[in-house]
Amino acid sequence: MSLLAEIKAKAAAANKTIVLCEGEDARVVKAAAQITKEGIAKIVLIGNEAEAKKVAPDVDLTGITLIDPETSEKTAEYARLLYELRKAKGMTEEEAMKQAKDRTMFGALMLKAGDVDGYVSGACHSTANTLRPGLQVVKTAPGIKTVSSCFIMLAPEGGNAYCPDNVVVFADCAINIEPTAEELANIAVSSADTAKRLCGIEPKVAMLSFSTKGSGNDKKFFDSVTKVQEATRIAKEMAPELALDGEFQFDAAIAPEVGALKAPGSPVAGHANVFVFPNINAGNIGYKIAQRLGNFMAIGPVCQGFAKPLNDLSRGCNVDDIVATVAITVLQA
Repeated sequence: MSLLAEIKAKAAAANKTIVLCEGEDARVVKAAAQITKEGIAKIVLIGNEAEAKKVAPDVDLTGITLIDPETSEKTAEYARLLYELRKAKGMTEEEAMKQAKDRTMFGALMLKAGDVDGYVSGACHSTANTLRPGLQVVKTAPGIKTVSSCFIMLAPEGGNAYCPDNVVVFADCAINIEPTAEELANIAVSSADTAKRLCGIEPKVAMLSFSTKGSGNDKKFFDSVTKVQEATRIAKEMAPELALDGEFQFDAAIAPEVGALKAPGSPVAGHANVFVFPNINAGNIGYKIAQRLGNFMAIGPVCQGFAKPLNDLSRGCNVDDIVATVAITVLQA
């Protein structure tokens, strides 16, 4: 059984409820129907039946709960919750009622209230519009200061010589543009937890750079090598039991023969399965190279660090991507 099939099977056994916030998008409606049919999760779809039928006329909506914030009796209750959460920031009751009718905010309030177990949006909304409600009302998990993302990268059929478990984790490829050393450390610890809980692998975390153990230096320009070295130090203090090391070039992190040459004695070099990129440029380029040239399947971005499961879809996603993201969200619950 493939890892994705295992994730779906575990999700089906968990019996969780996930809210999909974009009932106006045909891909989301089709995914909701497929998830329901396969029993992966119970689905609350934010929208109304007429709208869903218009964008996906052939889809069977049986078993899907449709909720329209414009008419739901829950909207006033969620508006009161939002007001209590945001009044210290200057929000008025009138503003709370208006914002509670926004579909992404409504979904986040459902999650905060405990009426669903997880939230998925982003098929037709930007990452900022998808994650802002989460940051405002769901907030971060205890001990975590940085919300981040990772991609679960599944090896192609036939496997990959450098990927014995057929899965690796790339972070952060979607949220934090130029993370500080402390933020990189938080990303590393969160990504290791994702690798263990969702992928079932024992994490070996590589803090990536264009330098390996001081071989490169860019102090004249950006000082990024020192930042990754400091992030490595902080992450080791945060999680001393974690197999984590750096800074590494990618080949030193993943290829045993290169790791042994460039970083002899490292417990991670040459055997890493969780890769923390120094910024979003490197991470986003890296996962897309693996996806397009290496034929890896990229699942995500999977959000990390929220107090409750909340995930952002790519606007280029397809139905299968949405189904996979919902299954992962269930396992985060």
